[in-house]
Amino acid sequence: MKKIQDQDLERIIGQLLRYGVLLSSLVVLAGGIVYLIRHGGESPQFGTFRGEPDKMKNPAPMWKAIIKGEGRPLIQLGLLILIATPIARIVFSIFGYLSERDYLYMLITGVVLSVILWNL
Repeated sequence: MKKIQDQDLERIIGQLLRYGVLLSSLVVLAGGIVYLIRHGGESPQFGTFRGEPDKMKNPAPMWKAIIKGEGRPLIQLGLLILIATPIARIVFSIFGYLSERDYLYMLITGVVLSVILWNL
């Protein structure tokens, strides 16, 4: 079995980041198009305050709204993918350092991941 080298790890991480941002951009673009098609002709009503709907805050209603074809939750999903991309990079780095038996960097990366997840 071939051992993963630093160059291989860097190339895979670069592709992970590139494709994560690309996927996020495509999902946000699709959500924006859907939103403009459905609500582009409406005029805003600034006199009425409406809080953020549940479908924008919780995953289960968000998925139901996306399946129904709503644009705003699709944009929200794209932003979540964008946020998850660097977190996935950190998780992948931990496994890469583990395969290289580089325990110091694995520990440091684990601390970074813990801090990021704690702040979410």
